[in-house]
Amino acid sequence: MEDRAIIALYLARNQEAIAETEKKYGRYCYSIAYNILYNTEDAEESVNDALMNAWNSIPPHMPSILSAFLGKLTRYASLKKWRYARTQKRGGGEIALAYEELSDCIPGGKSVEEELQEKELAEIIDHFLDELPAVERHIFICRYWYFDDISTISKQFGFSISKVKSMLYRTRKKLLFRLNEEGVLI
Repeated sequence: MEDRAIIALYLARNQEAIAETEKKYGRYCYSIAYNILYNTEDAEESVNDALMNAWNSIPPHMPSILSAFLGKLTRYASLKKWRYARTQKRGGGEIALAYEELSDCIPGGKSVEEELQEKELAEIIDHFLDELPAVERHIFICRYWYFDDISTISKQFGFSISKVKSMLYRTRKKLLFRLNEEGVLI
């Protein structure tokens, strides 16, 4: 079923929308959730939460790209579950490592202006990623959006683990330079 037809089902509040979404995007959402949580049951629960969030947000929200919208909802639900698990002191994982790798590039702390700063930061990172060569951009996104581990990325792109680590390191350095240049990091 095409995305427009699925969205039309959501708009009509037809419960078949969830079944069609699961059929078309279930594996995609599950892979995002599993890469974050590394647990089958938690990943399935996060996908269910994402589908429920899609049901609750369409309408009024009208996603222009359904797959990206569902990916974002799944990622959010999975990260929320991951944070909860970590507050229960249940160990580390790829997300902590990925965040640690980016810690020099992403400013911390919360302030009144946080939403504006986050939007500005997102725009700068989007522009930065648009300027990267395609392979470098895909590797960066695999690591820091989908939280793929280094060995998975290495196999996917046919590079050695050390090459992937080196590419990510250089890309983070470029991002850090760009953020300094833009005045985001002071």
